[in-house]
Amino acid sequence: MRKYVIMGVQGSGKGTQSQLLREEFDLVHISVGDIFRWQVRNHTKIGAQVKRIMAAGELVGDDLVESVVRRRLDQHDWNYGFIIDGFPRNGRQAEFFMESYDIDAVIHLELPDDEVRRRVLSRRLCPNCGMDYNLIADRPEQEGRCDICGHELVTRADDTPEALEARLRDYHEKTRPVLELFRRKEVVHDVDGRPPLEEVQQAIRTTLGLPPYKG
Repeated sequence: MRKYVIMGVQGSGKGTQSQLLREEFDLVHISVGDIFRWQVRNHTKIGAQVKRIMAAGELVGDDLVESVVRRRLDQHDWNYGFIIDGFPRNGRQAEFFMESYDIDAVIHLELPDDEVRRRVLSRRLCPNCGMDYNLIADRPEQEGRCDICGHELVTRADDTPEALEARLRDYHEKTRPVLELFRRKEVVHDVDGRPPLEEVQQAIRTTLGLPPYKG
């Protein structure tokens, strides 16, 4: 069983790299961001709360995040393991996580702030079917329209320049210290997140001692 955490600033490719690992190794991909976006799309009580927080560019509070993560992991549908992204984001969450689960590795995707801004501000989302696009590398066939359902694409509430700057500040102040906690356990693997996704995936597998990526 493999239990991984993938960390990195917004736009570093955590979701994409997690999916590639999930597909080949039968891991359950647990994305805190995806869980909260589902709540927002389905107009739940949690979703309304999260929507206000995201619009302000802030991070969801520890109690709510821990509750969501605990509930998801308690489903125990991860027979071959899991890879979790978007958590933990600060020291308290990291301590909660380390007390509850033995982690095999923490994959840390490194990305300069300037590249983060370039990537994040190019992202678009279909509010109808949830399809993600990036105007740099994954443009829709029809400008501004989803290839799947034809709905007009929008910018995520947390992808505005103001919200992004707030999240970058929060990341450097709160999340980076989490890496230091994990480093004490000697489980952190730093990977350059700038190359093409295939190269990043191969670098992840090399550092984790996994079979090579065949594409």
